[in-house]
Amino acid sequence: MAKPGPISAKPLSVLLSDVFSDAYAKQGFAARELVTRWADIAGPEIAAHSEPLKMQWQRPVEGQPQEPATLILRVEGPAALEIQHSSDVILQRVNRFFGWSAVGRLALRQAPLSRRKGAARSRAPDPKSVAKVAETLSAVEDEELRAALARLGAAIKRN
Repeated sequence: MAKPGPISAKPLSVLLSDVFSDAYAKQGFAARELVTRWADIAGPEIAAHSEPLKMQWQRPVEGQPQEPATLILRVEGPAALEIQHSSDVILQRVNRFFGWSAVGRLALRQAPLSRRKGAARSRAPDPKSVAKVAETLSAVEDEELRAALARLGAAIKRN
């Protein structure tokens, strides 16, 4: 009887890579990283109030160079004016990401963002519970390490 070969599990992201690439390509995105890494590209202040919807490319004319695309951003209503004023900075950052002048202008669509807000920042543990956990860590000699472990232990117990 033949011995079976090793089982190699593939990550889900590898299996679905083509599916996602096709979906992003239908929206005009040459690279899905523009959507997935929007906070890194545009910056946290801009990304908190906007998200890329699609890129519109003009039809090429024979013998002419390709015109830059229009990046359509979904923007929260109150932040639209601020993002419009920051459009030059956003264009520079996006084109720097692509490495060439891929985007020539921005178009804003005011609507609620489709993604969920990030998790709320956790608050610091109660000082009384930190002190209680610190009492059990008398074997740890390093004072900073003991304090860090006490905060960690109190946070774990809180949750």
